[in-house]
Amino acid sequence: MSVERPITDAVFDFCGVLVDWQSHCALDGHVDAALVARICAPDDPYGFFRYEDLMDGGMRLDDVLPIVERDHGADIAAIYRYYIEHYGDALPATVDGMPQLLKDLKHASVHVWGLTNWADETFHFAFERFPELAELLEGTVVSGTERLHKPQEAIYRLAEERFSLEPETTVFVDDTAKNIAGAQALGWHGIHFTDAASTRAALRALGAAI
Repeated sequence: MSVERPITDAVFDFCGVLVDWQSHCALDGHVDAALVARICAPDDPYGFFRYEDLMDGGMRLDDVLPIVERDHGADIAAIYRYYIEHYGDALPATVDGMPQLLKDLKHASVHVWGLTNWADETFHFAFERFPELAELLEGTVVSGTERLHKPQEAIYRLAEERFSLEPETTVFVDDTAKNIAGAQALGWHGIHFTDAASTRAALRALGAAI
């Protein structure tokens, strides 16, 4: 693959791309194991992922808790509060190979940025647990802070303005197809993340000297 203009800016999602997110890790040992399994199941019967999505869009914990209690009762609401207050425990590690990839991009004079659907109240855990990411990334747009949400056009436009991005020389790396499609609709390049090695190869194909 050849490109007319090599990429100058790479924008990265967080959970599943830069940071390993394992929701059960915040509850293991504090909540009955069978209940943890149900809470963290793909069909999410207690709605934790939906409530997180509300917070990712800008709602505060104190606003979401009454909704949880209405839907599932006080006991589940208390568990959700614990989960959010101990969210850092759900972030056991960075994704293999990704900090080095960020370093290599910066060494190749490619700017690296973050763009994440993440609650304003819990995002601080990411940089507290992994300060290296805070040092490597030149800036991050957080959906819950901006009250915007991928794949809404406005959040990509905000990143363009804030980071002085040119769509044709910008690539977005995410593990969710609809979020990549949202960036591509605005002229960005897109990489569907599966692992660091394939992402590195795709970035090379876009002209990054890594």
